[in-house]
Amino acid sequence: MNVVAYLRVSTREQADTGHGLDAQRHEILSTASARGWAIVAWTEDAGVSGGHLDRRAGWLRAIELVESGQADAIVASKIDRVSRSVADFAALVDRAQTSGWALIILDIGLDLTTPMGRFTAHVLSAAAQLERDMIKQRTRDGLAAARSKGIKLGRPRSLPEDVAHRVIELRASGATLAAIADRFNAEGVPTARGGSRWHPATVRAVLTRAA
Repeated sequence: MNVVAYLRVSTREQADTGHGLDAQRHEILSTASARGWAIVAWTEDAGVSGGHLDRRAGWLRAIELVESGQADAIVASKIDRVSRSVADFAALVDRAQTSGWALIILDIGLDLTTPMGRFTAHVLSAAAQLERDMIKQRTRDGLAAARSKGIKLGRPRSLPEDVAHRVIELRASGATLAAIADRFNAEGVPTARGGSRWHPATVRAVLTRAA
């Protein structure tokens, strides 16, 4: 199997021999030799943080090689060399499986070419979904707690009361949304956000909030 070896250290970790580039390289070389892999390229991100996969030149090069068919898999020594977000890593696993290349992470035994590795991938995906669900639940709980304390949520209204009343009265008198917008534009009445142009949708939003 042809593989791309991926290495990464952040600036803070440059002097950490346990995570240094040489240590990662040695581990990948040893495993490749034992398993008969051919390393067709080495890519690395030195002094780059663990976030934003799509901003790492070395990682993007590795993806280019596997998705163009020049290699069968990307190999990294540790999961945190690739991503520190469970959700992002699970999305990456899905991308690999959909695109037909393999992802191999040595420290957690993830290898999409083996049954046990695919099982590990399913566990990671489940963990990512749990993480997303817990974030949503915490958000709902926080909003509910804020409401119970009488805290008003959402963007505060900045449209003056007299302007809102005019919108309601004009609409009640039979004026169309477009006619109201044209009238306010002619008068130079600013919108709720301080804009200079009213549109029918702007008028509708005021009426919706009033309702």
